[in-house]
Amino acid sequence: MAGVNDFIKNWNGKQEPTIAEKVKNLFKPQQPLRYRLVMAHYRLKTTISRLDVYISKLQERDRALFEKVVEAQMNKDTARAAMYANEIAEIRKVTKQLLTTQIALEQVELRLETISELGDVFTSLIPVLGVVRELRQAMKGIMPELSVELAELEEGLQEVVIEAGEFTGAGIDYTMTTPEAKKILEEASAVAEQRMKEKFPSLPSFVTSVAQKSNENQK
Repeated sequence: MAGVNDFIKNWNGKQEPTIAEKVKNLFKPQQPLRYRLVMAHYRLKTTISRLDVYISKLQERDRALFEKVVEAQMNKDTARAAMYANEIAEIRKVTKQLLTTQIALEQVELRLETISELGDVFTSLIPVLGVVRELRQAMKGIMPELSVELAELEEGLQEVVIEAGEFTGAGIDYTMTTPEAKKILEEASAVAEQRMKEKFPSLPSFVTSVAQKSNENQK
């Protein structure tokens, strides 16, 4: 019972810290787990909103380039049409990854909102931590600043997971990506693929084939 009681105190914050705890907190102030989860949730919402802005800008750029493809087609300038098509392909590749990240983070946000009991913390956050870690690594080469944001989120959640594990006595390796985390990422990718089809018009087949040949010649 002592471990459970300690965990409950740590969840809500200790009302009367001991002298030893006061001294310890001078060097490393300890926030209650509930507070840290609230802060993680706030950081998560901010990142999702920022992703929305990024995706909207890429969609606008895609639309402008698509019009240039059509114009080049009308002028029978297949080389220029292929050039624009190549740029569109790159934009859509990045957009799909950002959409996947956004959708997966929305699932993470939902998971954080549904943590209602102390015992839920450890088991609920393990897959969440795996999702954030995978997304952070995927963003490194695409959008470094977003990768940094996700690294901060991961660090905060990892502290909560480690502490929750200590109190519950759980020995799961939180550094591994769980099957549940992989499932969340796969589902997010599938939904992103569908949204791409809905949001972005298909390029004419002959333009994409010319662009593909152009890419092959450059290799």
